[in-house]
Amino acid sequence: MNFAIIGASGNVGRKTIEILEKSELSITNLYLVASKKSAGKKILFKKKEIEIENLDDYDFSKAQITFFAAGSELAKKWAVKASDKTIIIDNSSYFRMEKNIPLVVAEVNPEDLKLHKNIIANPNCSTMQMVLVLKPLHDVYKIKRVVVSTYQAVS
Repeated sequence: MNFAIIGASGNVGRKTIEILEKSELSITNLYLVASKKSAGKKILFKKKEIEIENLDDYDFSKAQITFFAAGSELAKKWAVKASDKTIIIDNSSYFRMEKNIPLVVAEVNPEDLKLHKNIIANPNCSTMQMVLVLKPLHDVYKIKRVVVSTYQAVS
């Protein structure tokens, strides 16, 4: 299967590459895509250098699944257009509250993946970790309310 990462040179994109590298997914081609500023740079993936492509010139039909790891503004500008050619998994907040776009954590609500129309949203990092722990508790005790505070470093 072919995958693409939009925002490949950013923090989230690089972490996505790292996770894919460790995964057992069968990846035929990985397309790395970013801004004009990062285009031409190379990133090592499974002992192979992959050149970052410029988003403005990228052909979304190359990959069956495309991870958007580049923030809400880029998701707003590109994801709907791209969803005609590839399945989008968006890591930004842009689609999280959209009624017709499933918000999925695979270990919690995988059945919602069937509802997608080529765009799938995922929650932020704090929420994703929390619901993984809360889901089994909710299944047994029916949690009604959770109050959460997060403190995240910015550098």
